[in-house]
Amino acid sequence: MLNVAIKAARAAGAIINRAALDVESVRISQKQINDFVTEVDHASEKIIIETLLTAYPGHGILAEESGKEYGARDSEFVWIIDPLDGTTNFIHGFPVYCISIALAVKGKVEQAVVYDPTRNDLFTATKGRGAYLNERRIRVSKRTQLKDCLISTGFPFRPGDNFKSYLNMMADVMQRTAGLRRPGAAALDLAYVAAGFTDGFFETGLSIWDVAAGSLLVTEAGGLVGNFTGEADFLEQRECLAGNPRVYGQLVPILGKYSKFASAGDKAAVRQAATADAPEADNTPEAEGAADVAGSEAPQVDAGKGEDAPF
Repeated sequence: MLNVAIKAARAAGAIINRAALDVESVRISQKQINDFVTEVDHASEKIIIETLLTAYPGHGILAEESGKEYGARDSEFVWIIDPLDGTTNFIHGFPVYCISIALAVKGKVEQAVVYDPTRNDLFTATKGRGAYLNERRIRVSKRTQLKDCLISTGFPFRPGDNFKSYLNMMADVMQRTAGLRRPGAAALDLAYVAAGFTDGFFETGLSIWDVAAGSLLVTEAGGLVGNFTGEADFLEQRECLAGNPRVYGQLVPILGKYSKFASAGDKAAVRQAATADAPEADNTPEAEGAADVAGSEAPQVDAGKGEDAPF
């Protein structure tokens, strides 16, 4: 199964690399503000699905662009596909993007491939058998102190995302670490944690196809992955935290209070901090606007009601 996934990823990578030679001519459409899809996403997804279903016609498919349109609807085996993670990077010619393919069996990820076609880097993992980069075994980093660590993240970019909360989160992490990076492809971010290139990663608003393959890479490389409060059942919770065990353990108390699963006390503290950060001259229009934003964000932090609820 892993070999079939590798074959599918390499076929998609060939399509992406060909398109990258003349990225200006690629047709682009917009799913929502700042959320782009190209004809390359669709062509990549098509060849991945064809390759997988040719080998395993009875398996299910969950893909970013076509959802559950293809494959069996009731199979215990479901391929979770992101045909081009980092589309915004791709359409600008910024060479940080990848293909992510995972196989979930009864809801648990058992096979994973993340392929970076620009570097020909192939990250693979099979549950219980370790994680590999180009057939070389990889492990998470050994750093133990946050001040020495390089952490990656993803910025909120959708309308309605809780930017103020994220900026507070970023400030909390940034001042405690050696550096914060925002490469722009979550699946590759997780692969880099697995390989020890970065020591940790956090992001909100991610979908299952962004994190399924990368999460297995991290755990098979000896790391931990979960939501911001440290719970492992995170795949569809739209928040992801990963790192080597020591770094993960230090990031949970920092980021946990921003989680939609945080305790009421933690959420109140976050709201209080947001209010305290507002300008002092409360009678100015700018200050009143800031207070309105802080007030309107407070319920969103607790809610987690809709699928796209900001955190």
